[in-house]
Formats: sequence, C-alpha cells, structure tokens
Amino acid sequence: MTAHRREDDVFTEEVITQRLTTELPHWYFEDGWIRRKYKTSGWKGTLMVINAVGHLAEAAWHHPDISASYAFVIVKLKNHAAKGVTEKDFELASKIEEFVQWQPAALNGALEGTPDDPRFKYLKYDG
Repeated sequence: MTAHRREDDVFTEEVITQRLTTELPHWYFEDGWIRRKYKTSGWKGTLMVINAVGHLAEAAWHHPDISASYAFVIVKLKNHAAKGVTEKDFELASKIEEFVQWQPAALNGALEGTPDDPRFKYLKYDG
C-alpha cells in the first residue's frame, strides 16, 4: 500500500528534477530551490511580473523569494517551514508559469494580446 503524501512532505532532488522536466521545463533546481528566470523588455515589464507573482503568492499564502534587475525577474520557491521543495512549491510555480506566460493572441479568442511591436513588448515569452 502506498502512503498518502502530504502537501508539506519534502521531495528528493531526483523527484524534483523529474517533475521539473515534465511539468515545468523552464524551471530548474539549484541550492534547494526551484527557480525560474523571466526575461522582460525593461523595468515596466519587470514590475508587472513582480506584481503578478506577488498577487498569486499572497492569494496562495505561499511566498517566493524574488530577485529583480532592469530586464529580468528570478522567482525562487521552497517551503521554508518544511525546509525543502514540496507540493505547494510545484502548485504555485505552475500557477505563476500559466499566468506570466499567458498569451491571449495564441488562443484566437476575443482578446488580441499585446501588439507585435517593440514599443509595446514588456515580456520575452518562451517559444
């Protein structure tokens, strides 16, 4: 019988690496954190990403470490109380990824998305 996993159980490095590969390919594991670097087109985009991540983290009540510069944001997640990476980190990382990488134009819906014009670009989306 398999034991039930709790949301605050710490994953091994092997499990973390495998899950990142399959679930969050733009994230990586380093020094006990899962991390993601979002490239922006400048300070405006950097602040937008920070605010978006901040909103999601506060709503989830699970808070990442954030580093920023003019044209990038680094998000680092681990469960401080559990002293490692847990299911909470993967769930928040997944929500952050979905939210920040959202491109309405690719969905061919009513929302046109940011114009393909360098004057309006604020985030460098992954392919």
